Amino acid sequence: MFKQEVYVNRRKSLQTKLQNGIILILGNNDSSMNYPSNTYHFRQDSTFLYFFGIDLQGLAGIIDIDNDRHILFGDDYTLDDIIWMGPQSSMLEKASLTGVSEVLPYNELFKIIGEAVKQGRKIHFTPPYRGENIILISELTGISPNKVRESFSEDLVRACVEMRSIKEEVEIDEMERHMSVAYKMHTTAMKIARPGTTEQEITGIIEGISISGGGMVSFPVICSVRGETLHNHYHGNKLKRYDLLLVDAGSESPLHYATDHTRTTPVAKGFTQHQKEIYQIVLNANNAAINAAKPGVPYKEVHLLAASVIAEGLKSIGLMKGDIETAVNEGAHALFFPHGLGHMLGLDVHDMEDYSEKFVGYDNEIQRSTQFGLKSLRLGRRLQKGFVITVEPGIYFIPALIDAWLKEKKFENFINYKKVELFRDFGGIRLEDDILITESGARILGDRIPITIEEVEAIIGKK
Repeated sequence: MFKQEVYVNRRKSLQTKLQNGIILILGNNDSSMNYPSNTYHFRQDSTFLYFFGIDLQGLAGIIDIDNDRHILFGDDYTLDDIIWMGPQSSMLEKASLTGVSEVLPYNELFKIIGEAVKQGRKIHFTPPYRGENIILISELTGISPNKVRESFSEDLVRACVEMRSIKEEVEIDEMERHMSVAYKMHTTAMKIARPGTTEQEITGIIEGISISGGGMVSFPVICSVRGETLHNHYHGNKLKRYDLLLVDAGSESPLHYATDHTRTTPVAKGFTQHQKEIYQIVLNANNAAINAAKPGVPYKEVHLLAASVIAEGLKSIGLMKGDIETAVNEGAHALFFPHGLGHMLGLDVHDMEDYSEKFVGYDNEIQRSTQFGLKSLRLGRRLQKGFVITVEPGIYFIPALIDAWLKEKKFENFINYKKVELFRDFGGIRLEDDILITESGARILGDRIPITIEEVEAIIGKK
């Protein structure tokens, strides 16, 4: 946990942003995997972590705005619990770490929320994403389970997004420290990406590095020689010479702050000429985007800049043609770059997306596009100092998409389909870094994982 005052100040700040009512923040509980006592790895709710900090099951918190009460609900462990779990601190001791002085048994939550509902008071909660919490909110408030998610408090969501978007120094320090684990994960994958190795072997090794660094992986590892499949979680392929291995993987720090990087490595002594050409275009787009990111700039504009760099690069090697500005405006580049440039990063790898991308990535000024490719941009709004975001351009050759567009003769003025056919089995390349928006620009968090062609070729296959 951070120091007590961090959580006290966060709750006080949140309280001032809403006019009245009760803010209800539920923690998570264990979820059974295949029988009741065999559970998935526990992951606390990120909103609860942000405001109360306690990384344990069976907890809930409220901020009673009208009566200026901050209450933690939970039960002390029994002797039977202690036999299995060892010595445990009391609820009062846990609450003191987060600056809460009022602690009540968990069942008292029903009494307090029930009385507030009878009085017609507003109960603020964020959109629940777990079934058990949907049911619990229904039982607490009387809202039908199928109406709970749509009954969330927009005022609370907007307040949480406003606060959590700007990372505090303690958060930046936590993320910066854990970047060393991400560095080790990705450089290890580069070193063992040899012919005959399987994707599963590499996945298991880098997951182990994440765990040994004090946290779980921040999302299921993408480790594939079929990098053109954007979220490829199949790990059954054996690496062959001249394959490209795309590894998109992240780790959670001990306090659950995420890393998220992608590197693409040749399974050989080096890149082929075609691979070098495509790789360098992606790297150019990555560098251009990082250089352009600064406070006040809409991330949508940075995305379109990266798309233009990609389109210009593809034109230089004959895969695209025509006026590039028009091609990008119309979305022709999305045949090769069909996803967004990046997203918020923090306590969630797609930070705060349980609140909805509508509130996290967009606002009244900048709305989400409906254009193919651009519509997949998770973050479009203006950047601010303190944002931590990912930058992840890529180029992919997706046979099904190529065939569909060719059949429609889509963007024939901008795409050289004859040459694209030569790259049908190329796969995909994505290069992703995590950056902090600073006073006047942006900087990469942690030591940059090897990314230039020379750096990657120098490390592949090393012991």
